Amino acid sequence: MAGTAGAKDRFPTLTPEQMTPEQAALAQAINSGPRGGMRGPFNAWLRSPAMGERMQKLGEQVRYNTSLSHRLNEFAILITARAWDAKYEWYAHYPLALQAGLKPAVAADLAQGKRPRGMSPDETAVYEFCTELRRDKRVSDATFAAVQAALGDQGVIDLIAVNGYYDMVSMTLNVAQVATPSDGALPLPDLKK
Repeated sequence: MAGTAGAKDRFPTLTPEQMTPEQAALAQAINSGPRGGMRGPFNAWLRSPAMGERMQKLGEQVRYNTSLSHRLNEFAILITARAWDAKYEWYAHYPLALQAGLKPAVAADLAQGKRPRGMSPDETAVYEFCTELRRDKRVSDATFAAVQAALGDQGVIDLIAVNGYYDMVSMTLNVAQVATPSDGALPLPDLKK
């Protein structure tokens, strides 16, 4: 029946014996890299190893080598996860955002689809930029100026990149129906109400 397939039905986990040499090389690159495992979108991306390699390298850049502070980068990822209702992405990055210094109340408001209260000025600039970019497909001069003042030119480009990459990750997770761990518990209330 349509709409009831689980991740195991859409993209069953490939065993090493089932992988082509290209898939095995991609899995090895992901497992030996900073992520240390095949979680999230990576099992699905094995289906297109050349594309998967490029995507995971872009992800490594936007997550581990960005000019953005860890707190702002993780906040942008949570904004993206919320925009896509990507539960696995939220589950994976919520604790990272808190560890990086994002206030739990800011994340809680975001999870409930509210404009977060209590954001710092740089968080406000990031929130307005990410939200306006998705909603309007562009940003106003005032929004651009605020984020440029907070992050600099490189930071603006890095913020665009983290949004675009995690849009792609969220789309993959939602299409593949990647589930949160078996207990299904999210750190915050369910993203879909």
